[in-house]
Amino acid sequence: MAKFKLDEVDHQILDMLIDNTRTPFTDIAKKLLISAGTVHVRVKKMEDAGIIKGSSLTLDYVKLGYSFIAYVGIFLEKTHQTKFVLERLNQIPYITVAHITTGKFNIFCKIRAKDTKHAKEIIFKVDDIDGVSRTETMISLEESINDKRRLMHTIFNDL
Repeated sequence: MAKFKLDEVDHQILDMLIDNTRTPFTDIAKKLLISAGTVHVRVKKMEDAGIIKGSSLTLDYVKLGYSFIAYVGIFLEKTHQTKFVLERLNQIPYITVAHITTGKFNIFCKIRAKDTKHAKEIIFKVDDIDGVSRTETMISLEESINDKRRLMHTIFNDL
């Protein structure tokens, strides 16, 4: 598959959309002094090339009552149980991210909970999954960096 070439206009469009995926194409066009049709065509090309994969909505989980974040490292009894365990983890809605990893853990997860009591209940559910030998939990005290934009600009500079 050929590498898709992005130019400065594409970078600027992505920059605005990464800040707010709901920015109207007409607003982007006005800021970049191009037509809304041009913005639409460029975004469509980036979607077709797989550079843009949908759009996302950012929720304020604290305002929704889910301020507790923990990371759970999962040790499996046997590596071949990975798929089965991931299927079970996917049934626990409070697990928002799961990675198959190398190193200390077989699987590494992020959970969102209401409080420590709720987190304990979630972690106990994970521990009860067949194939899980044990877990190790780290509590997030604060999310200090969550910046997609810096990475995007670094990628653009490397192109």
